[in-house]
Amino acid sequence: MSERSEPAMDPSAIPERLQNREQWICWREETRDGKATKVPIEPGSDEFASTTDAETWMNFETACREVEREDIEGVGFVFSEADPFVGVDLDDCRDPDGQLDETARNIVERLDSYTEVSPSGTGVHVIVEGELPDGRNRRGNVELYETARFFTVTGEHIDETPTRVAHRQDALEAVHREYVREDDSNSERVDAPGSVSPSQRESSGSEPQLDDVEVLERARSAENNRKFEDLWNGRTAGYESHSEADMALCCLLAFWTGGDRSQIDRLFRQSGLMREKWDAVHYADGSTYGEKTIERAIGTVDEFYDPTGGADANASPTDLEGQRRRTHLVEQNRLLKERIANLETRLAEKNERIEQLEGKLQRLGRGSDLSAKRSNE
Repeated sequence: MSERSEPAMDPSAIPERLQNREQWICWREETRDGKATKVPIEPGSDEFASTTDAETWMNFETACREVEREDIEGVGFVFSEADPFVGVDLDDCRDPDGQLDETARNIVERLDSYTEVSPSGTGVHVIVEGELPDGRNRRGNVELYETARFFTVTGEHIDETPTRVAHRQDALEAVHREYVREDDSNSERVDAPGSVSPSQRESSGSEPQLDDVEVLERARSAENNRKFEDLWNGRTAGYESHSEADMALCCLLAFWTGGDRSQIDRLFRQSGLMREKWDAVHYADGSTYGEKTIERAIGTVDEFYDPTGGADANASPTDLEGQRRRTHLVEQNRLLKERIANLETRLAEKNERIEQLEGKLQRLGRGSDLSAKRSNE
């Protein structure tokens, strides 16, 4: 049995999108080879459940009822190819006071989706909507999976994180790239013309070649200039939080400045997104919110603008314009993905509301039929 005193699970804390799927099992802790192991149990029986056999899964209500049994310690959600969810498991990252270590806090804030405390109390689980990138799925205390695994679900929701499962494909890919993927995974990547990779920029030791005015001019003449202008002027429409908008602007500035931290900070302070939070200390190492946002932006951007075009410094304006268009194709695709993700999220929320309304109407209809029957009697 777990040494931690578990609070009674609050079913209402579990996002409805998870509750509505018949992918629930129970679990109990057993010692195997001297190690505590969470064993999946089929709800309503003493048989072992399988994370690859849907016949051993049940609905949420049935699984929750089984927790009353002495030999059952909790419920679990099984990830499968049939659902759009990815689980992010962060082990040994939470102290007795509930504080997360720097890595876990970074990941939780970037994913910005439903997050809860694990049964041990020392880890956290994040569930997002998205697709797990190719490659390895675990490194150190960070593990990501989307099929043939289950999450123990406690309902012990972490404050200041969303109460719903959010679509976070771009953030998921960034977390995978930074914390899970092999360090040398970019060794064979071919960079777009007119750009330099982070490793090339660091090894060159070159200073930024554009001053602040030139950076703004280039950003405002690029293919995605409307996005830049909106963010620069403090408009956050299309982003689920002010922090997401901050991150988006810093990514754009990181590209045009060659990843120069001081220049990004200087320019951001001139934007309409600037607020007091930028200089607030948010991390145990004394880093401010602004410093960490810049750090994450630089780590997220795969390519940086090269004013020389990566070749002839005397290239004609027409050549430079072509380079700008090619280098911004990646950014345009990312923007399109963000818009699609936002539309999908809003559509999912509308469908949930429609289902809730239909359920209420059905219940009201049954009540009306019963009243009519009683009147006739």
